[in-house]
Amino acid sequence: MNLTGAVVSLAVAAWLIWLFPAPHLAAVLGVGPVDGVMTITACYGATDVEGYPDGTDCSGTYTPRAAGGSPRRITLDKAAESHDPGSVLEVRTVRGRAHELSGDALGTWVTVTVLILGPFLALALSFRACARDNTWSHNADYVAVLIAAEIAALVLGFLVDFPVSIAMALFA
Repeated sequence: MNLTGAVVSLAVAAWLIWLFPAPHLAAVLGVGPVDGVMTITACYGATDVEGYPDGTDCSGTYTPRAAGGSPRRITLDKAAESHDPGSVLEVRTVRGRAHELSGDALGTWVTVTVLILGPFLALALSFRACARDNTWSHNADYVAVLIAAEIAALVLGFLVDFPVSIAMALFA
């Protein structure tokens, strides 16, 4: 029974990741065809909900590649750089937001993915230990795994963001 809990826990984590960060992560990485082009009107320093700096966002007009699609206003999340007004970029869209490859965006979506995975992984490991020992485990080792996974998510986001940003600055 506890082994089933571990499998269900990982399945729920996979479903949540597939539902929330995976589409954004795929768009940032450039998986799949380009959805359309975006003509930049302005770029600005974005802030998070608490007012802290959160990279560069750009606003502009998005024109889908699909026939019959009408142009509309859109925001480019976490742009790789501050693009000049009038620049035209090929973008991928997810939930009404445009994406391009950038260190900030990649770091953010990797972090979100691991933050979702961490608690479910700790729970699955706990269930697996219970199944292995055929008893309900009350030790706090899996709380430490949870804390380590959440810290690892933040570190991994930085480790992805930093080199990608440097590589894009050098090779762009």
